Amino acid sequence: MTTFHPEAPARRRRHARLIAALARLVRDTAGAAVGVYEPIAAAPPDQTGVTVHLLPIMQVAAAARYIVDAARAEDTGRWPAVATREADDHRRTFAARCAAAEAEDAIWQAQFTEDSDGALGGLALFTPSQAAHSALVEAGEAFLAALQDDPQEAVSQLQELVATGEFTAEQVLDAALDTAVLCGLLVLQELRPSSDAGMAAESCLAAGRYFALAVSVASIDL
Repeated sequence: MTTFHPEAPARRRRHARLIAALARLVRDTAGAAVGVYEPIAAAPPDQTGVTVHLLPIMQVAAAARYIVDAARAEDTGRWPAVATREADDHRRTFAARCAAAEAEDAIWQAQFTEDSDGALGGLALFTPSQAAHSALVEAGEAFLAALQDDPQEAVSQLQELVATGEFTAEQVLDAALDTAVLCGLLVLQELRPSSDAGMAAESCLAAGRYFALAVSVASIDL
């Protein structure tokens, strides 16, 4: 038996309820998939049809979003001071990202807006606020992709991002966490009672892999 000490990584404690919920979803998605594969494995080789039940898969798919939402709310309630600090950090870095977006838009306008009558108009594709939100999501997605290819490179890229003052490490990690969780939930959301049993089982396992990746990201403490 391993004893959990207070000096364990802060993010692992901050997201403890979510990590536990995601770990259960990894277990449940795998168990639901076993419910399809096990009857097939137990059937005689000459049996032409095997009865399997999709109900466990559909139950996991229906409950997953609510399980995740409840766990997030519990973590926020357990750490109100941390939640307040994160909100303050978000306001500060959001302003920095907005300023960066405005500067980038000004450069774009200077490069592509004509001086003569009949100018191109320079209509911005995104407002600074939209660009600021998008930048954080993209940073999280980039970290998640890099983490799967080269964890050390992912950390180096994250440290470079944090140095700009537009992000905190927690924000990028949380954005990556959100992406991994959302991918798993979207896979389950596509399941229907009429789904092919084999494809449903594979989707369950795919969702489980996303949830396992989310657990890894939620446990990172830099």
